[in-house]
Amino acid sequence: MTSTQSRMHEQAPRNDDTILDIQDLQVHYATKLGPVRAVNGVSIQLKAGEKLGLVGESGSGKSTLASAVMRLIKPPGEIVGGRVLLDGRDILAMNNEELRQIRFAEIGLVPQGAMNSLNPVMKVWDQIADTIRAHSSAHRTEDIEDRIMGLLNSVDLDPNVANLYPHELSGGMRQRVCLAMAISLRPRVIIADEPTSALDVVVQRQVFDTLDRLQAELGIAVILVGHDMGLMAQFVDRVGVLYAGKLIELSPTMELFKNPLHPYTQRLIDSLPSLEERAVFRGIGGGPPSLRSLPSGCIFHPRCEQAMPHCSEIIPLLQDQTGGGAVACHLYTEDGK
Repeated sequence: MTSTQSRMHEQAPRNDDTILDIQDLQVHYATKLGPVRAVNGVSIQLKAGEKLGLVGESGSGKSTLASAVMRLIKPPGEIVGGRVLLDGRDILAMNNEELRQIRFAEIGLVPQGAMNSLNPVMKVWDQIADTIRAHSSAHRTEDIEDRIMGLLNSVDLDPNVANLYPHELSGGMRQRVCLAMAISLRPRVIIADEPTSALDVVVQRQVFDTLDRLQAELGIAVILVGHDMGLMAQFVDRVGVLYAGKLIELSPTMELFKNPLHPYTQRLIDSLPSLEERAVFRGIGGGPPSLRSLPSGCIFHPRCEQAMPHCSEIIPLLQDQTGGGAVACHLYTEDGK
């Protein structure tokens, strides 16, 4: 099989409607045995109003990537390279005051584990009000009261929730509070880091429906981090597949599920249950590599059923394909290398 375009995706020019441009992002965690390369040269663009999903096994770098974009990496983690351009401004080069001004106002975060991200000794009203006061000149209590009531209503919460503490709420309600805080200043980008983890399937769907409605109403661009391919199929416009800290496939959602290119993506989709036909689930042999000592060549080749001899020697680059996607795999290069 051959590629119809040899232009490298990593070097693609910035589109006029690109709002977030991640360029060659690299995040390492220092250990006594050497650096753990959690994010290893990821480049990806998010268009205004787009919903982009990032999937992969645990440890693939999804949450680290989300934290890096928000500049929330803490020691022993370190952003060692790359740029994150928000409307052309490099988030990684901003000082603390500039960061404070753009968080929530221009780029918001719906964190993983709402109970751990909310202050347990502050009522919901106070936590949302603090976010508004930190960025808005409208400090009148009446104005803030109206905004908080409107925010809670927009995420399908009763206004009385404002007077409760986080421990008095269910998991789904806490996640909605985090969503209300993330949209409180109408940012242009929201990063949702596994927003429905630890929630039952019914509540998961409710949270996703709320996020989907808000995205459509406010025109917010969303990066959704998760591992549930089924939910991704219903929610996002494009899907990026991460493996061992690298982006190995990026494609429009329908194209990805109809025609997955990378062998790893194929196995992920094969693991999805189907109500239409009975089939044997296919797992992926072996396990992800150590991020301290990555294999040579293609990082997936030790687990790949379609690996060729040169896969262990040459690193495949992310290349554009027909259908609007891109893949990093020697199966799709002109000469197989």
